Amino acid sequence: MELTYTQDQITEVAEQIINSSTSKIFLFYGEMGVGKTTLIKEIVKQLGVTETSGSPSFSIVNEYEGTDGTIYHFDFYRINDIEEAYDIGVEDYFYSDNYVFIEWPEKIKDLLPEYAIALNIQKNKNGSRTLSTNSV
Repeated sequence: MELTYTQDQITEVAEQIINSSTSKIFLFYGEMGVGKTTLIKEIVKQLGVTETSGSPSFSIVNEYEGTDGTIYHFDFYRINDIEEAYDIGVEDYFYSDNYVFIEWPEKIKDLLPEYAIALNIQKNKNGSRTLSTNSV
């Protein structure tokens, strides 16, 4: 799937991601400021999260309750090595059968499940974003 969208279309993009996914684990790739957290916030909202969601930059993981269970949102930008991911038990989250959204997955590439969905976001010159997806 490849989509080009603007901020006012993010609701529809989040809906397409949810409806077309074959996995509950999503890996968000893209430069700082490209809109990874913004898109994740909309996806978790559509999954029934009513509390305020945001980037777990300092806590590494945020946990939310959605309509169909727990949702985990990771941000690995600030980890220094893969051992930190092991220390928080990241693999347990992957096999929990809950939704898992990961920003900066390249920091833990050796731990990523092969059935995860990779979402690559690029910012275009006109301010729109292009999202492309594929399996890991």
